[in-house]
Amino acid sequence: MPDSLQSLRHQLASFAADRDWQPFHAPKNLASALIVEAGELLEHFRWMTEAQSRAPTPAQKEPVAAEIADVLLYLVQLAGALGIDPVAAAQAKMRVNAQKYPVDEARGNSTKYDAR
Repeated sequence: MPDSLQSLRHQLASFAADRDWQPFHAPKNLASALIVEAGELLEHFRWMTEAQSRAPTPAQKEPVAAEIADVLLYLVQLAGALGIDPVAAAQAKMRVNAQKYPVDEARGNSTKYDAR
């Protein structure tokens, strides 16, 4: 795990330990909290047009940044609880996706690989 994510994971573990929250941080609970936070992130875009979602105002960006942080924090905690390096997992998934979506077939095409 890169130093910045590793450092964040340690900071989160210390934060939780200081508050005796480890009993509440079962993977099931962390995954549930992650989904709740992702939903809160989505709320900020609910009534925006596609164009508006691509160019939020500074006032719109601030709460979006806070929700992105919440999602990242729960994701890092979940990965730590399960002993998964999220960067290594993402890199492995990108290799799989590169095979599923070769450039010559996927460029400019949003069709799922198994529906082509």
